[in-house]
Amino acid sequence: MQNNTHQGAFLVKPFFFILVLWSFTSFRVSAQTAFSFEDFKSLVLKNHPMVKQADLYPRDAETEIMQAKGQFDPKLSSTLDRKALGGSEYYNRWENALKVPVWTGTDLKLGYENRTGKKLLPEESPELLVAGITVPIGQGMIIDARRTTLKQAQLAKTISEAERLKLINKTVLSASKAYWEWWFSYQQLQFIQEGLNLANTRYVATKERAAIGEQAAIDSVEAKITLQDRQVALEQAYVELQNTRLALSNYLWDANENPLELPEGAIPPKIATRKLDEVTLQNLITQAKVQHPEIVKLDVKIKQLGLEEKLRKELLKPQLNFNFNFITKTLNSNYGPEGGISFDNHKMGVEFVMPIFLRKERGKLEQVRIKQLSTGFEYNLAKREVVNDIYAAYNDVKNLERQLSIQQQATSNQELLLKAEQRKFEIGESTLFLINSRESKFIDMKVKVESLRSKYEKALASLAYYSGLSEL
Repeated sequence: MQNNTHQGAFLVKPFFFILVLWSFTSFRVSAQTAFSFEDFKSLVLKNHPMVKQADLYPRDAETEIMQAKGQFDPKLSSTLDRKALGGSEYYNRWENALKVPVWTGTDLKLGYENRTGKKLLPEESPELLVAGITVPIGQGMIIDARRTTLKQAQLAKTISEAERLKLINKTVLSASKAYWEWWFSYQQLQFIQEGLNLANTRYVATKERAAIGEQAAIDSVEAKITLQDRQVALEQAYVELQNTRLALSNYLWDANENPLELPEGAIPPKIATRKLDEVTLQNLITQAKVQHPEIVKLDVKIKQLGLEEKLRKELLKPQLNFNFNFITKTLNSNYGPEGGISFDNHKMGVEFVMPIFLRKERGKLEQVRIKQLSTGFEYNLAKREVVNDIYAAYNDVKNLERQLSIQQQATSNQELLLKAEQRKFEIGESTLFLINSRESKFIDMKVKVESLRSKYEKALASLAYYSGLSEL
């Protein structure tokens, strides 16, 4: 997200290699190694269990599509019906069929029938080949349940992609907050350590001057109090850094799903603050209205309900199915057809079904239309909430940007006051108390700058999340 600038003390050696080496050996990093946000996010997106779980959503959607396509699979069937009574064989009826569903709603059929026995009906042939077709003329001609199910499953794949993106974005957001908390804790520790070193140097110098009578003994007491106060602050800052390191380690995993720990030598690099403008905001809003996971999900649900409505309208029609089958006796021993294929040798039929009141069908159709209205309301509300969330997150970013600028200016001014107070102290016009006070205030203000910078980066991560993105 940021263009990080590595300091001279940082090693060029990539942090990713350090993590790999850490996971397979007892290696301890003693040197300081820069661990940028880009390195961290790359590891999260590659190995974090939640990201891998998100990748399962599209695979699950593919299985739904496969199941829906299964309704168009050819089916083999075989039935045997036998009857014997008093030692006499009445009949054996063996019927076999291959049915092939076609996308248009038509079913093709190829069958073989074999019948033997003393009690067969006169019109039953010992062997028969059947080749036929069943065509829906009324209900099912335009759309049917199996076509609707497949189309809805194909649309559901888009929903699964949106769910995947949503989970990844949520993981990246929480990981980003953990990183910037660690980043701030490290910066805070550095400033407090710097202040402690200054306090220690001043205490030693004051103590030595007091010992030879060049400075009041009470000044050494005050210098020691300041030193002890900063020692306490350093201990607290160290604990905070350790805790944020642990929180950050929750997001570090290797390719084999083994948890990793942040090496001791890993430090965050300095960063350059990136600013956003109104053009970026409008681009984010325009993109979110189309690509935000919540918007995409609701848009697909509306399309699925449209398919459902079309099917329910189709079910209001009467069922009128026409079937026609060519029939012929099996091939004789000379492989010549007996009777041949002709329209004179056929079976045909028509099936008609029509509910009188259609209450079930009309109720289902009305229910689908109610769901369409409800989803439409939800869709409009979601678009408005997404836009407002983006505006709110953008306002937070700009507010922190202004605060950061003011705080940086105030910190620079505080540094001028500290330097002026030091010059006055050198000529005997100030006191050690004022020096310590100015210095402590300066350290606090520098920590505040880094705190605002950390909050700014977290606000950018939140803006990306509310825009439906993992990064800006």
